[in-house]
Amino acid sequence: MNQLEQLKQYTIVVADTGEIQEIQKYQPTDATTNPSLLYKAAQREEYQHLVNDAICFGNNNAQSESDKLELTLDKLAVNFGKEILDIIPGRISTEVDSRLSFDTAATIEKAHEIIEMYKDVGIDRDRILVKIASTWEGIEAAKILEKEDIKCNMTLLFSFAQAVACAQAKVTLISPFVGRILDWYKKSTGIEHFEPHKDPGVESVTRIYNYYKKNGFKTQVMGASFRNTDEITELVGSDLLTISPNLLEELKNKTELVQHKLNKEAASKNGESLIEIDEKSFRWMHNEDAMGTEKLAEGIRNFTKDTLQLENYIKNKLVNC
Repeated sequence: MNQLEQLKQYTIVVADTGEIQEIQKYQPTDATTNPSLLYKAAQREEYQHLVNDAICFGNNNAQSESDKLELTLDKLAVNFGKEILDIIPGRISTEVDSRLSFDTAATIEKAHEIIEMYKDVGIDRDRILVKIASTWEGIEAAKILEKEDIKCNMTLLFSFAQAVACAQAKVTLISPFVGRILDWYKKSTGIEHFEPHKDPGVESVTRIYNYYKKNGFKTQVMGASFRNTDEITELVGSDLLTISPNLLEELKNKTELVQHKLNKEAASKNGESLIEIDEKSFRWMHNEDAMGTEKLAEGIRNFTKDTLQLENYIKNKLVNC
């Protein structure tokens, strides 16, 4: 078997792309999207029917001119989500606007709107993960949404404090960003190469996985944002891994043996004891992590740039239908 086939024996493979043809090629269980991926996909000719449908929806349903763009973008994400769900057996992650990252009430409202849009096209909420930034406000929103049976994927997760708070909030899934953690340590230490098992992003996800499994949390761990296949194979056994098409292709072309690295037995020995966290302790614990603090702030800014880029693209296409 190739490495992708081996990986699927131990871990749920998730495609990190908005391009439907790529998803068909690699046959993942789940898929994730974000504004940057949607922007790339929306420019392709084969997806213009999804873009045009979203524009018509915004034109016909917006209560005011100012609402039209927001409604169109939400519908675009749902259109791609539905197309993807037609070809995968699992779930799609659809992202809440990063500009709402520090607004609990607005995040909840946007999640409700996304779920309702999916419902209108016949998709049950069990197949949707609402993607929310792992700020304190975002985690509080997710805690409320989970009680309403709206499942959440907590993104932009870098620090152990974020992981602890997400588990305590009983969210469905977290997405720690492996590659971006590595990026930070390369820049801050001047070290260009880390051995795979010493990769700071790999160590971070391993620590979180062990903590979750030792303490019996049901929250799933989905490593994300990989820079190379070594990071992926070091995390075999993680509940899920979301992987870009180029790295899926590399795994498909490799036949070296993949070892089962993360498991509950090892976690019971290596995991840390339960930590209770509130807002004050969260903010202090997260603040003490320079990498986590910097990468979360940078991630929100970059996600917002991606959203604005997608908005500008749609603005130029908005016409009466």
